[in-house]
Amino acid sequence: MDLKTATAIRRLRLVSAPEAISFLLLLVCSVLKRTTDFNAVPVMGAVHGGLFVLYVIFWADAWNRAKWSLKTAGLYFVLSVLPAGGFFAERMLRREAEDAVIATRARKEGVAGA
Repeated sequence: MDLKTATAIRRLRLVSAPEAISFLLLLVCSVLKRTTDFNAVPVMGAVHGGLFVLYVIFWADAWNRAKWSLKTAGLYFVLSVLPAGGFFAERMLRREAEDAVIATRARKEGVAGA
């Protein structure tokens, strides 16, 4: 994995958890809006919308650079629209990056099967 691909995956990974948190907070704010006088939906909606747009941009960049299959790219996109899906995406992306680092080190050291 080259540096630009690793950077694209890292950016997507770093925005995954905040996007998931903002989604969950937006859901809480929506319930509070309906049940109390508290209305933070416009603020949380804007925050979540901005993070979602960043996620989609970083997702498209990572898909392009990492040459993911349609199934893999689709999975990461579906995770972005599910509540708490970003946490699963972050975990999977971290594992993918760690595996790539291990494979790169093995290739540099000339280990067979890498």
